Formats: sequence, structure tokens, C-alpha cells
Amino acid sequence: MKPIPRISDSEWDVLGILWKKAPLTANEVFDKLSDKNWKLSTVRTFLARLEKKGVVGSQENQSAKTYSPLLSREECVREASQSFLDRVFDGATASLLVHFARNKRLSARDLDELEAILAKKRKAK
Repeated sequence: MKPIPRISDSEWDVLGILWKKAPLTANEVFDKLSDKNWKLSTVRTFLARLEKKGVVGSQENQSAKTYSPLLSREECVREASQSFLDRVFDGATASLLVHFARNKRLSARDLDELEAILAKKRKAK
């Protein structure tokens, strides 16, 4: 499988819209990102970049060009998470988990979920 390219924060915003509903035109994506105060040309630039990276595909229709994601949110999150883990924690998953456990508030539900995951991992050994 081809590696997933780095996606900028602004490109994540555009992808988030497409993952919710696609295909969409650049104008429709622009409308859904009205809180960003971007110009339509900015949205088109991000769509073109994402298309060049192979993350988004387009189709020419009679009325307009529409865009759809070619990769799932899960695939992109997995790649971004691994990249973050490698850059910040030298790939050490335990260090990442310890950092967040010590520095973030975790709800009872969060703790239960973590404990269940760890128990499952222990059994799989």
C-alpha cells in the first residue's frame, strides 16, 4: 500500500467535511467551512493539494467538479498518530500513554476503556 502523505491542519478541516458527506463541490465545502473565514480560492487550493497527494479524488459532472475522499478517516488518523508517536515519543507507545495518563483528566469511562484494552492486550501475549 502506498504511504499516506502528511496532511496539514487546514487539509484535515477540508477532509472532515468530505468524510461527513461526499461527493461535494468546492462551493459546498466552502459553505460548510464558513467559520474559517477562508476564500473560495483557498478551499480550492486545499482540495487540489489533497487530490495531488492522492487523499481526495474528483469527478467532472455536467454542472461542477465534485470531490470525495479516497482514504478513510481511520487510515489517516492511524498514519498521523504513528507519525506523532515517532516524532515526539521516539515510537514508544508506553511513553505516550503514560504522558496522557499523568497530564490529562480521564473520566471513569475513559479509565474503564483503557483497563479493558490493557486486559485484552495482556491476554493476547
